Amino acid sequence: MNYDAVTELALSRGFYFPSCEIYADAQAGFWEYGPLGVALKNRYVELWRRELVRRDGMLEIDGSQIMSRSVFVASGHLESFNDPVVRCTKCSSVHRADRLVGEVLNTIVPERMADGELGALILKHGIRCPKCGGELGSVSRFNMMFKVSVGADGSDAYLRPETCQSIFVDFARLFKIMRCKLPVAIAQVGKSFRNEIAPRQSLMRLREFYQAEIEVFCNPRRLDAIDRFDEVRDVMLRVQDGDTLHEVSAEQAIRKGIVPNRLVAYYLALLSEFYSKTGIDMSRSRFRRLAEDEKAFYATVAYDFEVHTSLGWVELVACNYRSDHDLKGHMLLSKENMEVMDVEDGNSKVLPHVFELSMGIERSIYCILEHSLQEDRENDRLVLRLRPYLAPVQVGILPIVKKDDVEAKALEVFRMLRKEFDVFYDDSGSIGRRYRRLDEIGTPYAITIDRQTLEDGTVTIRERDSMNQVRVRIESLRDELAGRLRPP
Repeated sequence: MNYDAVTELALSRGFYFPSCEIYADAQAGFWEYGPLGVALKNRYVELWRRELVRRDGMLEIDGSQIMSRSVFVASGHLESFNDPVVRCTKCSSVHRADRLVGEVLNTIVPERMADGELGALILKHGIRCPKCGGELGSVSRFNMMFKVSVGADGSDAYLRPETCQSIFVDFARLFKIMRCKLPVAIAQVGKSFRNEIAPRQSLMRLREFYQAEIEVFCNPRRLDAIDRFDEVRDVMLRVQDGDTLHEVSAEQAIRKGIVPNRLVAYYLALLSEFYSKTGIDMSRSRFRRLAEDEKAFYATVAYDFEVHTSLGWVELVACNYRSDHDLKGHMLLSKENMEVMDVEDGNSKVLPHVFELSMGIERSIYCILEHSLQEDRENDRLVLRLRPYLAPVQVGILPIVKKDDVEAKALEVFRMLRKEFDVFYDDSGSIGRRYRRLDEIGTPYAITIDRQTLEDGTVTIRERDSMNQVRVRIESLRDELAGRLRPP
C-alpha cells in the first residue's frame, strides 16, 4: 500500500493524528498517538528491549529531556548541528537548501555540502521559491535545537536533539556503579526535539519524536574481541556501498572488508534480526554506507539502515562509529575523567570509542504499517497483517447473536481474558462487518461465542490472515492465545 492509504487508516482508526488540529495556528511537525498507536508503539519498544537490550545484556537509563548548554558545547551541537537554509527575497518563506536543490535536480544532495556550492547550484539551475516563484537569497545555516529558559534567572538550556548525550555524560558513573567491562552497551528510549525547517509527511520528519538509542562503549584496540559473534556469524546483511549491493553473512562481510570489524558486524546483525521480526520486508531493506560528505559531524564510519516505501528509501537507524568524539569533548569541558580500566587489555586505561544504533521509532512504525497493510480483493477486505505480538488489539470477542445467554457468556470470556491480553468486545453489526473492522486494525484473532458454546464450552478462534477457524475449549483459551502471541 502507499502513503495515502496508511495515512487514511491512521487518521480514521486512531493510530496517529496532528497535534492541536482544531486550531488554525497549530505548528507543523507535531503528531500525537491515538489508542491504537500507543499500543503499537509500546509493543514495538518492548520487542526492541527483548531482541536488543535484554539479549545483549545492555544497561538502560532514562535521562532528562532538558540539558545544560555545556552539554551541547562539548558535543559540538551548538557549533555543528545545523542545516542549510535559503530565504525567498519576495515572500520571506524559508526553505531547506539541500532538499530544495535535490528535489529540483532529482538527486540526493549531501547535507554537509558547502553553502557556497549550494548557492552556486541554485544560481546555475535558476531555482526559485516553490511558494511564490520569487528569487532566493544566499544560503546560510540554521541550528535545529530548541532553546529553553530555565528558572527565574532565565539560564539557557536546550531540549535534547538526541537521547544519547545523557548516556555520554552519565557514562563514568554507570561504568563504576554497574561494575562494567568493555565493551558495554547502554540504551535509552525517549523523546528528542529538533526544530526542523520543513517538517512533512506525518511521521517521516517531526519536531518532536521518539528515539531508541544504543551506545556501545568499546576499546578501539579490541574491536574484533566480541565473545558473542558466533551467535550472528550466519545472519545475512544487505550492505549498499556506492552502487554495489552486497548480500553476505556477517562473517563474510568482515572477511571481504565490507564492514570494518566484528563489533560493527555483530550489532548490524542484531539490528537486522530485530527488524526481521517487525514485519518489515527485509528484501526491501539495506545498510547503506555513507560517503564522507553525508556523515554526521561526529561520525568516522556510518551506515544508515534504510527501508524502501512508497515515499522512496527511508532511513530508520543511523549506525555511527563516533570514535571518542563525545567522551573526549565532555572530558575536556567538564574536567571529569572519562577514562576507564579495560581488564581484558592488561588493565590499561582507555578513553572508550562509541558505536551507536540511533533508531527513529515513528519512522519504523510507519514502515511497519505500510509493509503490513494489504488489500485482499478476493475477500473484499483491507488487512493490516501485523505480527501478532505487535498488534495493538490482540483479540476480538464477538457474540454471534444478541441474545442474553450468548452475550452473557461472551462477556464472561471477555472479562477472563482482558487482564492478560488487549481484547476488544464488539457486538455491533453483522459478524462479517465485525471481522472486517478487526482485520483493518491488525487484530490477529477473533473469538466468536455462539449456541454451541453454551452446549459444550467451546469457542471459535478465527485467524486474521488465513481466515481459518478452530474450536477451542474456554479453559484452554489463555494458553492457546499466549502461545500464538509469543514472539519467536
